[in-house]
Amino acid sequence: MDFTENNRISHRQLYRQIVLAFGAPFLLCLLGRETLLGLWGAAGTAGALMLLCFYVIFLIRLAPFCQDLKKTAGSFWGRGMGIFFLIYILLTGAFVLSVLEKIVPVSLLTGVPGSLLSFLAVLACSLGTHKGMQKRGRMAEVSGGLFLGVVLLMMALSLGQSRVSYLREMWEAAAYTPASFLKSMYGVLCAFGGIGLLPFSLGHVEKQGSAGKTVVLGLLTIGGILIGMVFLLPAVFGWERLKNEPCPILPLLAGANLPGNVLARFDVLWMGFLLYSLMFSIGSLLFYGHEVIRRSHLGSGKYWMALVVYVLSFVRIKGMGIEEAYGPYLGYVFVPGMLFFQFMLFLGGRGRRRRTGAVAAVLGMCLLLGGCAGIEPEKRMYPLALGIDGDQEGFTLTYAMADLKKATGQEKTEEGGSEGALSITGKDFEEIEEIYNRSQEKYLDMGHLQVLVLGDRLIRERQWGRVLEYLSREPFVGENVYVFRTEETEKVTAWSGGGGRSLGEYLTGLLENRTAGQKRRGVTLRQVYHQWYKDGTLPELPRIILEKDRIQVQLE
Repeated sequence: MDFTENNRISHRQLYRQIVLAFGAPFLLCLLGRETLLGLWGAAGTAGALMLLCFYVIFLIRLAPFCQDLKKTAGSFWGRGMGIFFLIYILLTGAFVLSVLEKIVPVSLLTGVPGSLLSFLAVLACSLGTHKGMQKRGRMAEVSGGLFLGVVLLMMALSLGQSRVSYLREMWEAAAYTPASFLKSMYGVLCAFGGIGLLPFSLGHVEKQGSAGKTVVLGLLTIGGILIGMVFLLPAVFGWERLKNEPCPILPLLAGANLPGNVLARFDVLWMGFLLYSLMFSIGSLLFYGHEVIRRSHLGSGKYWMALVVYVLSFVRIKGMGIEEAYGPYLGYVFVPGMLFFQFMLFLGGRGRRRRTGAVAAVLGMCLLLGGCAGIEPEKRMYPLALGIDGDQEGFTLTYAMADLKKATGQEKTEEGGSEGALSITGKDFEEIEEIYNRSQEKYLDMGHLQVLVLGDRLIRERQWGRVLEYLSREPFVGENVYVFRTEETEKVTAWSGGGGRSLGEYLTGLLENRTAGQKRRGVTLRQVYHQWYKDGTLPELPRIILEKDRIQVQLE
């Protein structure tokens, strides 16, 4: 066995690379509004997977002809094909980078410019992508199985929040036509267009003639997760809300906590894994870019490819950016053109050689950065309960802050009490945020909110819809927050029981700290969203009554 044979990856490493490279982009971009929805979405995905299984056989037979495009198709056509695939790689890298730039400042790091994050991400992903396939294979072998396990665990935890009646809504409300099936199937085929780069990598895989089973298994794994999500999302959110969610995986993460809320803000961990998969995808694309350039004799892309990907991620032409242009490019340009060029190659000659890859995106760094926002914990305010009341003239928000010293066991004997409650009144929520920012020295972190209290006046004036619109724009507010109503919003929210307990801790314990037969059913923010999207109404909320400084809850 010579040295080049030792420079190959195993089938297991290939499988895990496929799962890592396609996992996060598909979960974030293929599910939600105007994408894969309903039974035809699942059927279209299944139909696309069947076609892809046959397509993989064709790609394996095509692999010998992709080792040297210039030799196989001639100087002109070989370089033309190389440029065609290189454009796809650059645009896809820019699209994935734009997704990362959009979700990270919203879901993980606030107060950090998205352009800076994307620059650091593509810089990290570009390191070492020209040095060897086996390094990328080892990365996938270590982290690919962990990523897959995390995704399956997230789905399992979310399954407990699903309702059969919500699935019934999907069945009754959705219009199914053959056109929707074909649209979904072609959309999934376009999304899997990156599998067309497989012939450029098979030369680095052990026993490449039998690698087809591994590739098919990877595609079926990703496709199975997609089909599962197509049914899981409407079962959790309801059909009407799902149709209006551009990226439903993000609110799904916010509610997928371990039983008993063992870890607060567990969604940050989910997002850390998705971020790692996104960065692995970008690194893989840059690796394939080096391979295409080398095999079509276009020079070297070592120093400029990452820069081009970064620039394309935010450039807009006539108001259209990469996110708007990428879908039509896939459907009308790349997929038809790829099939045409690959058929031409299949009629040509031969060649062979190796490839490159490695990315310096460390999962631990992703997890440590998650939710930090560059602001130390001691410089934040952590409301555990939020009271909202108001009418058409304005709103009053009351924040019941957590007592961090008591919660962490650091309180001195002469220090006591909670940080209390803060009430701010304004004509709208934007004005309230401005008042807070110019009057309070600490950053307002809503990631630990446990209870939302709506005032009776707010509900009578039917202004609660504006509250839900505001909360839906707050990414750190989890949907497992319990919702109540009361007549005395400010007094109830500011309530502090014996031992420094806040309202959020008290009410959450009242509902959850019971045995299975004694637990009392509360109403979560997710249920409120569902009812709102379904028919524009508010579900019956438990009422809080304050009598002589004692809290009582009436579950209606």
